[in-house]
Amino acid sequence: MSSKPTRPALELRMGGLHLTVQHFPGWLVGLITTATGAAGTWWVQR
Repeated sequence: MSSKPTRPALELRMGGLHLTVQHFPGWLVGLITTATGAAGTWWVQR
């Protein structure tokens, strides 16, 4: 039984750099959303 290969979550190609991320860990998603929310709150209250 052959499975279809999954597409990467993020693929970045710039010149000789080729970065592939298969999946984002939950802690990283949480960190990014928390930081974005804090920055947005700070920006609105300025």
